[in-house]
Amino acid sequence: MIRPLHDIIARLEPHALRGDTGRSIRGLAYDSLQVREGFLFFALPGLHVDGHDYIDAALAKGAVAIVHAKELKAYRDGICYIRVSDPRVAMSPAADAFYGSPSRFLAVIGVTGTEGKSTTVWLIYRLLDLAGKKAGFLSTVESRTAASVEPNPEHQTTPEATTIQDKLAAMAANGLEYAVIESSSHGLSRLNNRLGDVLFDVGLMTNVRHEHLEFHGSWERYRDDKANLFRALDAHNHEKTIAGIKQTVPSFGVCCLDDESADYFGAATRASVYTYSMKSPEAADLWAQDIESDEKGSSFTLATHEGLRLPCRINLPGDFNVENALAAILTVHKLCGLSLAELVPLLPRLEPVRGRMTRVDRGQPFEVLVDYAHTPSSFQTILPPLSERVKGKLICVFGSGGERDVKKRPEQGRIASQYCGIVILSDEDPRGEEPMALLEDIAAGCGVKTRGRDLFLIPDRAQAIRKAIALAAPGDAVLLLGKGHENTIIYASGTIAWDEQSEAEKALAEAGYAGGKP
Repeated sequence: MIRPLHDIIARLEPHALRGDTGRSIRGLAYDSLQVREGFLFFALPGLHVDGHDYIDAALAKGAVAIVHAKELKAYRDGICYIRVSDPRVAMSPAADAFYGSPSRFLAVIGVTGTEGKSTTVWLIYRLLDLAGKKAGFLSTVESRTAASVEPNPEHQTTPEATTIQDKLAAMAANGLEYAVIESSSHGLSRLNNRLGDVLFDVGLMTNVRHEHLEFHGSWERYRDDKANLFRALDAHNHEKTIAGIKQTVPSFGVCCLDDESADYFGAATRASVYTYSMKSPEAADLWAQDIESDEKGSSFTLATHEGLRLPCRINLPGDFNVENALAAILTVHKLCGLSLAELVPLLPRLEPVRGRMTRVDRGQPFEVLVDYAHTPSSFQTILPPLSERVKGKLICVFGSGGERDVKKRPEQGRIASQYCGIVILSDEDPRGEEPMALLEDIAAGCGVKTRGRDLFLIPDRAQAIRKAIALAAPGDAVLLLGKGHENTIIYASGTIAWDEQSEAEKALAEAGYAGGKP
Protein backbone atom coordinates (compact mmCIF):
# COMPACT_ATOMS: atom_id res chain seq x y z
CA MET A 1 0.00 0.00 0.00
CA ILE A 2 1.25 3.47 -0.89
CA ARG A 3 -0.29 6.70 0.43
CA PRO A 4 0.75 10.34 -0.18
CA LEU A 5 2.33 11.75 2.96
CA HIS A 6 0.27 14.94 2.71
CA ASP A 7 -2.92 12.85 3.17
CA ILE A 8 -1.58 11.78 6.56
CA ILE A 9 -0.24 15.21 7.53
CA ALA A 10 -3.70 16.69 6.87
CA ARG A 11 -5.09 14.57 9.71
CA LEU A 12 -2.40 15.41 12.29
CA GLU A 13 -2.50 19.21 12.75
CA PRO A 14 1.25 19.32 13.43
CA HIS A 15 2.97 22.04 15.48
CA ALA A 16 5.85 22.11 13.04
CA LEU A 17 6.85 20.62 9.69
CA ARG A 18 10.34 20.24 8.27
CA GLY A 19 11.62 18.70 5.06
CA ASP A 20 9.99 17.05 2.08
CA THR A 21 6.22 16.65 2.51
CA GLY A 22 5.73 15.42 -1.04
CA ARG A 23 6.88 11.89 -0.32
CA SER A 24 4.75 8.75 -0.51
CA ILE A 25 4.51 6.43 2.47
CA ARG A 26 4.70 2.65 2.16
CA GLY A 27 4.06 1.67 5.77
CA LEU A 28 3.77 2.75 9.41
CA ALA A 29 5.84 1.64 12.39
CA TYR A 30 6.45 2.61 16.01
CA ASP A 31 9.15 -0.03 16.53
CA SER A 32 12.37 0.80 14.67
CA LEU A 33 12.94 -2.92 14.10
CA GLN A 34 9.77 -3.01 11.97
CA VAL A 35 10.72 -0.07 9.76
CA ARG A 36 11.20 -0.69 6.03
CA GLU A 37 12.09 1.52 3.09
CA GLY A 38 9.56 4.33 2.69
CA PHE A 39 8.02 4.00 6.17
CA LEU A 40 6.69 6.64 8.52
CA PHE A 41 8.13 6.19 12.04
CA PHE A 42 6.35 7.27 15.24
CA ALA A 43 8.75 8.15 18.07
CA LEU A 44 6.60 7.09 21.01
CA PRO A 45 7.42 7.99 24.60
CA GLY A 46 7.27 4.95 26.89
CA LEU A 47 7.74 3.74 30.44
CA HIS A 48 11.08 2.03 29.79
CA VAL A 49 12.28 3.39 26.43
CA ASP A 50 11.78 6.57 24.42
CA GLY A 51 11.15 6.26 20.70
CA HIS A 52 13.06 9.49 20.09
CA ASP A 53 16.23 7.57 20.93
CA TYR A 54 15.53 5.23 17.99
CA ILE A 55 14.96 7.80 15.26
CA ASP A 56 18.44 7.28 13.82
CA ALA A 57 17.85 3.51 13.77
CA ALA A 58 14.55 4.04 11.94
CA LEU A 59 16.23 6.30 9.39
CA ALA A 60 18.93 3.72 8.84
CA LYS A 61 16.22 1.16 8.03
CA GLY A 62 14.68 3.46 5.40
CA ALA A 63 12.17 5.71 7.19
CA VAL A 64 11.36 8.81 5.14
CA ALA A 65 9.16 10.60 7.68
CA ILE A 66 9.24 10.96 11.47
CA VAL A 67 6.40 11.87 13.83
CA HIS A 68 7.91 13.23 17.04
CA ALA A 69 7.12 15.41 20.06
CA LYS A 70 10.55 16.65 21.19
CA GLU A 71 12.81 19.12 19.47
CA LEU A 72 15.55 17.07 17.81
CA LYS A 73 19.27 17.74 17.84
CA ALA A 74 19.60 17.23 14.10
CA TYR A 75 17.39 17.05 11.04
CA ARG A 76 18.43 15.22 7.88
CA ASP A 77 17.88 16.52 4.39
CA GLY A 78 15.20 14.72 2.41
CA ILE A 79 13.36 13.50 5.52
CA CYS A 80 9.99 14.88 6.60
CA TYR A 81 9.75 15.70 10.30
CA ILE A 82 6.25 16.10 11.74
CA ARG A 83 6.17 17.49 15.27
CA VAL A 84 2.99 16.86 17.27
CA SER A 85 1.93 17.06 20.91
CA ASP A 86 1.71 13.28 21.34
CA PRO A 87 2.90 10.80 18.69
CA ARG A 88 0.89 7.99 20.29
CA VAL A 89 -2.36 9.94 19.96
CA ALA A 90 -1.38 10.91 16.41
CA MET A 91 -1.03 7.26 15.36
CA SER A 92 -4.79 6.76 15.20
CA PRO A 93 -5.69 9.46 12.64
CA ALA A 94 -2.48 8.72 10.73
CA ALA A 95 -3.26 5.01 10.52
CA ASP A 96 -6.87 5.71 9.57
CA ALA A 97 -5.67 7.95 6.75
CA PHE A 98 -2.99 5.53 5.55
CA TYR A 99 -5.38 2.57 5.38
CA GLY A 100 -8.20 4.55 3.76
CA SER A 101 -10.59 4.76 6.75
CA PRO A 102 -11.55 1.08 6.58
CA SER A 103 -14.27 1.26 9.23
CA ARG A 104 -16.34 3.24 6.68
CA PHE A 105 -16.76 -0.06 4.83
CA LEU A 106 -17.73 -2.31 7.77
CA ALA A 107 -20.50 -2.52 10.34
CA VAL A 108 -18.39 -2.27 13.51
CA ILE A 109 -19.34 -3.69 16.91
CA GLY A 110 -17.22 -2.79 19.94
CA VAL A 111 -17.34 -4.92 23.10
CA THR A 112 -16.01 -3.55 26.37
CA GLY A 113 -16.18 -4.65 30.00
CA THR A 114 -13.99 -6.09 32.73
CA GLU A 115 -15.09 -9.69 32.31
CA GLY A 116 -16.48 -11.59 29.35
CA LYS A 117 -15.16 -9.42 26.50
CA SER A 118 -13.27 -12.10 24.56
CA THR A 119 -16.04 -14.66 24.88
CA THR A 120 -18.75 -12.18 23.91
CA VAL A 121 -16.75 -11.02 20.87
CA TRP A 122 -16.34 -14.65 19.82
CA LEU A 123 -20.04 -15.46 20.34
CA ILE A 124 -21.18 -12.43 18.32
CA TYR A 125 -18.79 -13.38 15.54
CA ARG A 126 -19.91 -17.01 15.56
CA LEU A 127 -23.61 -16.12 15.56
CA LEU A 128 -23.04 -13.81 12.60
CA ASP A 129 -21.04 -16.51 10.84
CA LEU A 130 -23.60 -19.24 11.54
CA ALA A 131 -26.34 -16.91 10.29
CA GLY A 132 -24.53 -16.60 6.97
CA LYS A 133 -23.04 -13.15 7.50
CA LYS A 134 -19.49 -12.27 6.41
CA ALA A 135 -17.85 -11.30 9.68
CA GLY A 136 -14.40 -10.77 11.13
CA PHE A 137 -13.23 -10.07 14.65
CA LEU A 138 -10.30 -8.97 16.81
CA SER A 139 -9.88 -10.26 20.35
CA THR A 140 -7.34 -11.06 23.04
CA VAL A 141 -7.42 -14.70 21.97
CA GLU A 142 -7.83 -14.78 18.19
CA SER A 143 -8.78 -12.77 15.13
CA ARG A 144 -10.26 -13.24 11.70
CA THR A 145 -9.47 -10.82 8.90
CA ALA A 146 -9.60 -13.23 5.95
CA ALA A 147 -10.71 -16.82 5.42
CA SER A 148 -9.51 -18.36 8.68
CA VAL A 149 -9.29 -17.66 12.40
CA GLU A 150 -5.74 -16.95 13.61
CA PRO A 151 -4.33 -16.91 17.16
CA ASN A 152 -3.32 -13.58 18.70
CA PRO A 153 0.38 -13.85 19.62
CA GLU A 154 0.38 -10.66 21.71
CA HIS A 155 -0.81 -10.07 25.27
CA GLN A 156 -2.56 -6.82 24.26
CA THR A 157 -6.34 -6.98 24.21
CA THR A 158 -6.60 -3.98 21.91
CA PRO A 159 -3.42 -3.49 19.84
CA GLU A 160 -2.02 -0.13 18.74
CA ALA A 161 -3.96 1.94 16.22
CA THR A 162 -1.67 0.95 13.34
CA THR A 163 -2.52 -2.71 13.86
CA ILE A 164 -6.23 -2.05 14.37
CA GLN A 165 -6.56 -0.08 11.13
CA ASP A 166 -4.42 -2.60 9.21
CA LYS A 167 -6.66 -5.47 10.29
CA LEU A 168 -9.86 -3.56 9.55
CA ALA A 169 -8.51 -2.77 6.10
CA ALA A 170 -7.78 -6.48 5.56
CA MET A 171 -11.35 -7.36 6.57
CA ALA A 172 -12.82 -4.88 4.09
CA ALA A 173 -10.44 -5.96 1.33
CA ASN A 174 -11.37 -9.60 1.90
CA GLY A 175 -15.07 -8.95 1.49
CA LEU A 176 -16.10 -9.09 5.14
CA GLU A 177 -19.02 -6.91 6.15
CA TYR A 178 -19.01 -6.99 9.97
CA ALA A 179 -16.14 -6.38 12.40
CA VAL A 180 -16.36 -7.24 16.10
CA ILE A 181 -13.63 -5.55 18.15
CA GLU A 182 -12.67 -6.33 21.74
CA SER A 183 -12.32 -2.81 23.13
CA SER A 184 -10.24 -2.53 26.28
CA SER A 185 -10.11 0.47 28.59
CA HIS A 186 -6.51 1.04 27.44
CA GLY A 187 -7.64 1.04 23.83
CA LEU A 188 -10.55 3.40 24.53
CA SER A 189 -8.53 5.81 26.68
CA ARG A 190 -7.91 9.19 25.06
CA LEU A 191 -4.29 8.91 26.27
CA ASN A 192 -3.62 5.86 24.08
CA ASN A 193 -6.22 6.64 21.40
CA ARG A 194 -5.93 3.21 19.80
CA LEU A 195 -9.60 3.18 18.81
CA GLY A 196 -10.07 6.93 18.43
CA ASP A 197 -10.74 6.83 14.67
CA VAL A 198 -12.78 3.63 14.45
CA LEU A 199 -16.37 4.37 13.39
CA PHE A 200 -18.30 2.19 15.82
CA ASP A 201 -21.93 1.39 15.06
CA VAL A 202 -22.71 -0.76 18.11
CA GLY A 203 -21.28 -0.56 21.62
CA LEU A 204 -21.70 -3.38 24.12
CA MET A 205 -20.83 -3.26 27.84
CA THR A 206 -20.68 -6.53 29.79
CA ASN A 207 -19.71 -5.20 33.23
CA VAL A 208 -17.35 -2.77 34.98
CA ARG A 209 -15.41 -4.11 37.94
CA HIS A 210 -12.00 -3.63 39.58
CA GLU A 211 -9.11 -3.70 37.08
CA HIS A 212 -6.21 -1.70 35.61
CA LEU A 213 -6.15 1.01 38.26
CA GLU A 214 -2.37 1.20 37.79
CA PHE A 215 -3.09 2.89 34.45
CA HIS A 216 -6.37 4.72 35.00
CA GLY A 217 -5.71 5.85 38.58
CA SER A 218 -9.28 5.35 39.80
CA TRP A 219 -12.29 3.16 39.18
CA GLU A 220 -14.23 6.24 38.05
CA ARG A 221 -11.65 7.05 35.37
CA TYR A 222 -11.55 3.38 34.33
CA ARG A 223 -15.32 3.36 33.82
CA ASP A 224 -15.27 6.74 32.07
CA ASP A 225 -12.65 5.53 29.60
CA LYS A 226 -14.73 2.46 28.82
CA ALA A 227 -17.77 4.66 28.21
CA ASN A 228 -15.88 6.32 25.35
CA LEU A 229 -17.14 3.38 23.29
CA PHE A 230 -20.73 4.54 23.76
CA ARG A 231 -19.78 8.19 23.16
CA ALA A 232 -18.25 7.10 19.85
CA LEU A 233 -21.71 6.04 18.63
CA ASP A 234 -22.64 9.73 18.40
CA ALA A 235 -19.49 10.75 16.49
CA HIS A 236 -20.70 9.93 12.97
CA ASN A 237 -23.90 9.38 10.97
CA HIS A 238 -23.44 5.62 10.38
CA GLU A 239 -23.74 6.01 6.61
CA LYS A 240 -21.35 3.43 5.20
CA THR A 241 -20.56 1.59 2.00
CA ILE A 242 -20.58 -2.13 2.76
CA ALA A 243 -20.04 -4.68 0.01
CA GLY A 244 -20.40 -1.82 -2.48
CA ILE A 245 -23.81 -0.79 -1.15
CA LYS A 246 -24.38 2.59 0.51
CA GLN A 247 -26.50 2.12 3.61
CA THR A 248 -27.22 3.43 7.08
CA VAL A 249 -26.10 0.88 9.66
CA PRO A 250 -28.31 0.46 12.75
CA SER A 251 -26.62 2.16 15.71
CA PHE A 252 -27.30 1.26 19.32
CA GLY A 253 -25.81 0.30 22.66
CA VAL A 254 -26.22 -2.96 24.58
CA CYS A 255 -25.75 -3.23 28.34
CA CYS A 256 -26.00 -5.89 31.00
CA LEU A 257 -28.73 -4.45 33.20
CA ASP A 258 -27.42 -6.43 36.19
CA ASP A 259 -24.30 -4.27 36.31
CA GLU A 260 -24.50 -1.10 38.39
CA SER A 261 -22.90 0.93 35.57
CA ALA A 262 -25.64 0.20 33.01
CA ASP A 263 -27.31 3.59 33.51
CA TYR A 264 -23.96 5.37 33.27
CA PHE A 265 -23.24 3.83 29.88
CA GLY A 266 -26.79 4.43 28.70
CA ALA A 267 -26.40 8.12 29.51
CA ALA A 268 -23.14 8.32 27.52
CA THR A 269 -24.89 8.12 24.14
CA ARG A 270 -27.91 9.51 22.30
CA ALA A 271 -28.38 6.15 20.57
CA SER A 272 -30.95 3.62 21.74
CA VAL A 273 -29.63 1.26 24.41
CA TYR A 274 -31.00 -2.27 24.83
CA THR A 275 -30.50 -4.39 27.93
CA TYR A 276 -30.22 -8.05 28.90
CA SER A 277 -30.39 -9.60 32.33
CA MET A 278 -30.16 -12.69 34.48
CA LYS A 279 -31.77 -10.99 37.48
CA SER A 280 -34.09 -8.13 36.48
CA PRO A 281 -36.65 -9.27 33.91
CA GLU A 282 -39.05 -6.47 34.78
CA ALA A 283 -36.68 -3.88 33.28
CA ALA A 284 -34.63 -5.72 30.63
CA ASP A 285 -35.37 -6.15 26.93
CA LEU A 286 -34.16 -9.76 26.98
CA TRP A 287 -33.54 -12.16 29.84
CA ALA A 288 -32.86 -15.76 30.77
CA GLN A 289 -34.94 -17.76 33.21
CA ASP A 290 -35.21 -21.37 34.42
CA ILE A 291 -31.44 -21.80 34.09
CA GLU A 292 -30.13 -25.33 34.61
CA SER A 293 -26.37 -25.77 34.41
CA ASP A 294 -24.19 -28.85 34.21
CA GLU A 295 -20.48 -29.43 33.66
CA LYS A 296 -20.85 -29.09 29.88
CA GLY A 297 -23.21 -26.14 29.56
CA SER A 298 -26.60 -24.67 30.40
CA SER A 299 -30.24 -24.94 29.39
CA PHE A 300 -32.50 -21.93 29.89
CA THR A 301 -35.55 -20.11 28.59
CA LEU A 302 -35.06 -16.93 26.58
CA ALA A 303 -37.79 -14.44 27.44
CA THR A 304 -39.04 -11.03 26.32
CA HIS A 305 -41.82 -8.66 27.40
CA GLU A 306 -43.69 -9.49 24.21
CA GLY A 307 -44.41 -12.89 25.73
CA LEU A 308 -41.80 -14.82 23.77
CA ARG A 309 -40.48 -17.90 25.58
CA LEU A 310 -37.86 -19.95 23.72
CA PRO A 311 -36.02 -22.98 25.17
CA CYS A 312 -32.26 -22.66 24.64
CA ARG A 313 -29.13 -24.75 25.06
CA ILE A 314 -25.50 -23.60 25.03
CA ASN A 315 -22.59 -26.00 25.37
CA LEU A 316 -20.54 -23.47 27.32
CA PRO A 317 -20.12 -24.18 31.06
CA GLY A 318 -21.01 -21.62 33.71
CA ASP A 319 -23.96 -19.29 34.29
CA PHE A 320 -21.78 -16.38 33.20
CA ASN A 321 -21.76 -17.86 29.70
CA VAL A 322 -25.56 -17.64 29.65
CA GLU A 323 -25.05 -13.92 30.26
CA ASN A 324 -22.47 -13.71 27.45
CA ALA A 325 -24.84 -15.56 25.11
CA LEU A 326 -27.65 -13.13 25.91
CA ALA A 327 -25.38 -10.23 24.95
CA ALA A 328 -24.51 -11.86 21.63
CA ILE A 329 -28.10 -12.80 20.80
CA LEU A 330 -29.43 -9.32 21.53
CA THR A 331 -26.67 -7.65 19.50
CA VAL A 332 -27.07 -9.80 16.39
CA HIS A 333 -30.87 -9.62 16.63
CA LYS A 334 -30.91 -5.82 16.65
CA LEU A 335 -28.08 -5.33 14.15
CA CYS A 336 -29.15 -7.81 11.47
CA GLY A 337 -32.90 -7.87 11.96
CA LEU A 338 -32.86 -11.63 12.48
CA SER A 339 -35.61 -12.89 14.77
CA LEU A 340 -34.79 -14.51 18.09
CA ALA A 341 -36.50 -17.66 16.84
CA GLU A 342 -33.99 -17.77 13.96
CA LEU A 343 -31.00 -17.33 16.28
CA VAL A 344 -31.89 -19.76 19.07
CA PRO A 345 -31.33 -22.94 16.95
CA LEU A 346 -27.77 -21.74 16.32
CA LEU A 347 -26.85 -21.59 20.02
CA PRO A 348 -25.91 -25.28 20.50
CA ARG A 349 -23.35 -24.85 17.71
CA LEU A 350 -21.42 -22.16 19.60
CA GLU A 351 -17.99 -23.38 20.69
CA PRO A 352 -16.02 -22.14 23.71
CA VAL A 353 -13.05 -19.82 23.29
CA ARG A 354 -9.68 -21.49 23.82
CA GLY A 355 -8.54 -20.86 27.36
CA ARG A 356 -12.01 -19.92 28.62
CA MET A 357 -13.32 -22.74 30.85
CA THR A 358 -11.53 -25.21 28.58
CA ARG A 359 -11.75 -28.81 29.78
CA VAL A 360 -8.62 -30.97 29.73
CA ASP A 361 -9.60 -34.64 29.81
CA ARG A 362 -7.24 -37.60 29.66
CA GLY A 363 -9.49 -39.97 31.57
CA GLN A 364 -8.58 -38.68 35.03
CA PRO A 365 -11.24 -39.04 37.76
CA PHE A 366 -11.25 -35.30 38.44
CA GLU A 367 -11.86 -32.21 36.32
CA VAL A 368 -9.10 -30.00 34.95
CA LEU A 369 -10.23 -26.60 33.68
CA VAL A 370 -8.15 -23.85 32.04
CA ASP A 371 -9.52 -20.31 32.29
CA TYR A 372 -8.26 -16.76 31.86
CA ALA A 373 -9.84 -15.46 35.11
CA HIS A 374 -7.28 -13.14 36.71
CA THR A 375 -9.22 -10.52 38.67
CA PRO A 376 -11.11 -10.58 41.97
CA SER A 377 -14.38 -10.05 40.11
CA SER A 378 -13.74 -12.94 37.71
CA PHE A 379 -12.84 -15.17 40.66
CA GLN A 380 -16.09 -14.16 42.32
CA THR A 381 -17.94 -15.02 39.11
CA ILE A 382 -16.56 -18.50 38.45
CA LEU A 383 -15.62 -19.93 41.87
CA PRO A 384 -18.96 -19.90 43.76
CA PRO A 385 -20.92 -21.88 41.15
CA LEU A 386 -18.02 -24.31 40.69
CA SER A 387 -17.78 -24.88 44.44
CA GLU A 388 -21.48 -25.74 44.46
CA ARG A 389 -21.33 -28.04 41.45
CA VAL A 390 -18.10 -29.95 42.10
CA LYS A 391 -18.55 -32.83 44.50
CA GLY A 392 -15.00 -32.75 45.86
CA LYS A 393 -12.68 -29.83 46.53
CA LEU A 394 -11.43 -27.10 44.23
CA ILE A 395 -7.66 -26.91 43.74
CA CYS A 396 -6.72 -23.55 42.25
CA VAL A 397 -3.46 -22.51 40.55
CA PHE A 398 -3.04 -18.80 39.78
CA GLY A 399 -0.81 -15.75 40.12
CA SER A 400 -1.04 -12.06 39.30
CA GLY A 401 0.51 -9.80 36.68
CA GLY A 402 3.66 -7.95 37.62
CA GLU A 403 3.81 -4.16 37.22
CA ARG A 404 0.03 -4.07 37.36
CA ASP A 405 -2.60 -3.27 39.99
CA VAL A 406 -1.13 -4.49 43.30
CA LYS A 407 -4.29 -3.84 45.33
CA LYS A 408 -6.11 -6.76 43.72
CA ARG A 409 -3.54 -9.35 44.82
CA PRO A 410 -4.62 -10.01 48.43
CA GLU A 411 -8.23 -9.87 47.28
CA GLN A 412 -7.53 -12.62 44.76
CA GLY A 413 -6.06 -14.67 47.59
CA ARG A 414 -9.02 -14.02 49.87
CA ILE A 415 -11.65 -15.07 47.33
CA ALA A 416 -9.72 -18.15 46.21
CA SER A 417 -9.19 -19.22 49.83
CA GLN A 418 -12.89 -18.86 50.53
CA TYR A 419 -13.99 -21.23 47.78
CA CYS A 420 -11.00 -23.51 47.14
CA GLY A 421 -9.81 -26.34 49.33
CA ILE A 422 -6.22 -25.88 48.13
CA VAL A 423 -4.59 -22.74 46.75
CA ILE A 424 -1.34 -22.92 44.77
CA LEU A 425 0.22 -19.58 43.86
CA SER A 426 2.44 -19.48 40.79
CA ASP A 427 3.88 -17.21 38.10
CA GLU A 428 1.48 -15.51 35.71
CA ASP A 429 3.52 -12.68 34.16
CA PRO A 430 5.91 -11.37 36.85
CA ARG A 431 7.51 -8.96 34.36
CA GLY A 432 10.06 -6.85 36.26
CA GLU A 433 8.95 -7.90 39.74
CA GLU A 434 10.59 -10.56 41.91
CA PRO A 435 8.27 -13.58 41.51
CA MET A 436 8.21 -14.80 45.11
CA ALA A 437 7.60 -11.30 46.49
CA LEU A 438 4.64 -10.96 44.13
CA LEU A 439 3.19 -14.26 45.32
CA GLU A 440 3.62 -13.14 48.92
CA ASP A 441 1.34 -10.18 48.13
CA ILE A 442 -1.38 -12.65 47.11
CA ALA A 443 -0.69 -14.95 50.06
CA ALA A 444 -1.33 -12.01 52.40
CA GLY A 445 -5.01 -12.47 51.60
CA CYS A 446 -4.99 -16.24 52.21
CA GLY A 447 -5.20 -15.94 55.99
CA VAL A 448 -7.40 -19.00 56.46
CA LYS A 449 -4.88 -21.27 54.71
CA THR A 450 -1.82 -23.01 56.16
CA ARG A 451 1.38 -23.15 54.15
CA GLY A 452 2.47 -26.62 53.23
CA ARG A 453 -1.01 -28.04 53.86
CA ASP A 454 -3.54 -26.13 51.74
CA LEU A 455 -1.45 -23.16 50.57
CA PHE A 456 1.64 -23.51 48.37
CA LEU A 457 3.85 -20.88 46.74
CA ILE A 458 5.50 -22.46 43.68
CA PRO A 459 6.72 -19.83 41.16
CA ASP A 460 7.56 -22.43 38.49
CA ARG A 461 4.15 -22.81 36.82
CA ALA A 462 4.88 -26.23 35.33
CA GLN A 463 5.71 -27.57 38.78
CA ALA A 464 2.69 -25.85 40.29
CA ILE A 465 0.40 -27.62 37.83
CA ARG A 466 2.01 -30.96 38.63
CA LYS A 467 1.54 -30.29 42.34
CA ALA A 468 -2.15 -29.58 41.80
CA ILE A 469 -2.66 -32.79 39.85
CA ALA A 470 -0.76 -34.79 42.46
CA LEU A 471 -3.09 -33.44 45.17
CA ALA A 472 -6.31 -34.08 43.22
CA ALA A 473 -8.62 -36.87 44.34
CA PRO A 474 -11.64 -38.36 42.53
CA GLY A 475 -14.45 -35.82 42.30
CA ASP A 476 -12.13 -32.80 42.69
CA ALA A 477 -11.59 -30.03 40.16
CA VAL A 478 -8.20 -28.49 39.31
CA LEU A 479 -8.57 -24.90 38.12
CA LEU A 480 -5.69 -23.37 36.18
CA LEU A 481 -6.41 -19.64 36.13
CA GLY A 482 -4.84 -16.50 34.73
CA LYS A 483 -3.03 -17.67 31.59
CA GLY A 484 -5.85 -19.11 29.48
CA HIS A 485 -4.92 -18.75 25.80
CA GLU A 486 -1.65 -16.87 26.33
CA ASN A 487 1.44 -18.34 24.75
CA THR A 488 4.20 -16.81 26.89
CA ILE A 489 5.09 -15.99 30.48
CA ILE A 490 6.84 -12.63 30.81
CA TYR A 491 9.83 -12.28 33.15
CA ALA A 492 12.33 -9.47 33.69
CA SER A 493 14.84 -11.51 31.68
CA GLY A 494 12.45 -11.99 28.76
CA THR A 495 9.63 -14.34 27.82
CA ILE A 496 9.33 -18.09 27.81
CA ALA A 497 6.97 -20.05 25.57
CA TRP A 498 3.88 -21.32 27.36
CA ASP A 499 0.72 -23.25 26.57
CA GLU A 500 -1.41 -23.88 29.65
CA GLN A 501 -3.59 -26.54 28.06
CA SER A 502 -0.64 -28.47 26.64
CA GLU A 503 1.20 -28.24 29.95
CA ALA A 504 -1.83 -29.66 31.76
CA GLU A 505 -2.02 -32.51 29.26
CA LYS A 506 1.67 -33.29 29.75
CA ALA A 507 1.30 -33.21 33.53
CA LEU A 508 -1.66 -35.61 33.35
CA ALA A 509 0.28 -37.93 31.05
CA GLU A 510 3.22 -37.93 33.48
CA ALA A 511 0.78 -38.80 36.26
CA GLY A 512 -0.30 -41.86 34.28
CA TYR A 513 -3.42 -40.59 32.55
CA ALA A 514 -3.32 -41.31 28.83
CA GLY A 515 -6.92 -41.06 27.81
CA GLY A 516 -8.03 -44.03 29.88
CA LYS A 517 -7.49 -45.46 33.33
CA PRO A 518 -4.05 -44.76 34.86
